[in-house]
Amino acid sequence: MELTSAAFWIALLQIIWVNILLSGDNAVVIALAARSLPAEQQKKAITIGSAAAIIMRIVLTLVAAKLLLLPWLKLIGALLLVYIGVTLLLPEGDEDGDGKQHGTLLSAIRTIMIADLVMSLDNVVAVAAAAMGDTTLLVVGLAISIPLVIFGSTLLLKVIERFPLIVWVGAALLGFIAGELLVGDPALHDSVISIDNALGVTEHQLALITGAIGAIVVLAIGKILLSRRQALTQS
Repeated sequence: MELTSAAFWIALLQIIWVNILLSGDNAVVIALAARSLPAEQQKKAITIGSAAAIIMRIVLTLVAAKLLLLPWLKLIGALLLVYIGVTLLLPEGDEDGDGKQHGTLLSAIRTIMIADLVMSLDNVVAVAAAAMGDTTLLVVGLAISIPLVIFGSTLLLKVIERFPLIVWVGAALLGFIAGELLVGDPALHDSVISIDNALGVTEHQLALITGAIGAIVVLAIGKILLSRRQALTQS
């Protein structure tokens, strides 16, 4: 596709717009992972994490069709998201003089990359469709999206610092995505159809139900682990 053609620029705008729409949950993870870092490292984690996430999304998009057909991949991804969601609820690292918990930069970046890798499994299909097989268009479009994701994550981080309850909302979101991801695994296709028929619901409705269950599971596990930590600290 020619760079000077109107079709190229229309497709480029489509990729940027699709990526913005699909990056809301990614921005949540980036902000949650960076919140436990010292202030001077937060911007670095957001920038590196966002850039790495976009690069991974480019690679994923190039092989999206084959990846989405692999059995058990989404199941593993769902379990990873549950783990990450619970982890983000727990304090980590050392306390500073003010008693604030600090994590490590590498830990935050690792969390961002793993979560984005899992959550991008479905998202890349829409991006790949917008790119229409043009690799240059794909790379340029997603690269332009980097500062937009960084801006969204930075803004959300400030909101989290003011309203800590959002951390629990973000963790619940990861659990919800995990539940939805589980239903779409090819290896579970026959089982999902059987459950749909037994409950009298559509696959989309079942995905919403499992998503809600996933959110509850993450919050429940997080609450239990936090309570145990507090009990050990007080004893």
